[in-house]
Amino acid sequence: MAPTPDQIAKILEPYNVLYASIETKTSPSEPILLAHYTSVQVVEQILKNNEIWFANPLYMNDLDEMRAGLLLGSQIFPEFAQQADGSAERTTRLIQFYNHYLAHLSTEVALDTYVFCLSEHPPGDTDGRLSMWREYGNKGNGAALVINTQKIHYQSHDPIILTKVTYKTNTEREQVLRTQLKSWAKLTKDANLSDDQLYLAAYAAFGFVKAVALITKHTGFNEENEWRAVYVPERDPLGYLKPCLDYFVGPRGVEPKLKYKFENTYNPEKSKNGDIRRSYFYS
Repeated sequence: MAPTPDQIAKILEPYNVLYASIETKTSPSEPILLAHYTSVQVVEQILKNNEIWFANPLYMNDLDEMRAGLLLGSQIFPEFAQQADGSAERTTRLIQFYNHYLAHLSTEVALDTYVFCLSEHPPGDTDGRLSMWREYGNKGNGAALVINTQKIHYQSHDPIILTKVTYKTNTEREQVLRTQLKSWAKLTKDANLSDDQLYLAAYAAFGFVKAVALITKHTGFNEENEWRAVYVPERDPLGYLKPCLDYFVGPRGVEPKLKYKFENTYNPEKSKNGDIRRSYFYS
């Protein structure tokens, strides 16, 4: 019998510990300023509608970085699938499930993943980063929205993770994946999942590998000093933020967006009836 949505959420919950290695929680006593470089028109819409728009990775300019990380994950996953379950048959099924999610990335999974990009902003700096103005701030004619992380409220099991982008070589990136996939294998082995639940373990592994791919970039980009808020659908099995998914018609045609309201809160412990409760960027 297929698991219910509540059962799925319960099975996936232990895997959230994997994200602790990549999530960066700021301290209220030592807040960090994060700047979002964009056009004046976008800032006007943010202030007018009291919402920020998360972009889809398929429409971002560093898509190749994500693809490289996903390729690396697919190459080493079979080793840890074997560690997770000694049975050759179940190991094969884990790999098949993982490859299924990878194959559907461009049409399904990536379309449900959203990113909001920021750059660490030194206090007192009134100029910003030249490279960021050129690339994202309308060639210097745009605007930067500066967020004080002291106002960020963290909730457990939040489907949005905030993290400082790490700049690593391919070897260093592989080591991060190996360390956490080893933990994934142990979690999966301890969970003793039935055959009809096994796909959820592969789903959790793929979600984590995808998140690492989104927040890890080559060392050549380190001048950007980037942070990212990432909506991870694998951490939202009950779909609390699904109603936020929308679209925008722009110069490149129709682009999927996650439109995130500031004032709403998200509390999975109290919201079991499907209503929207969001967190992170509210004061």
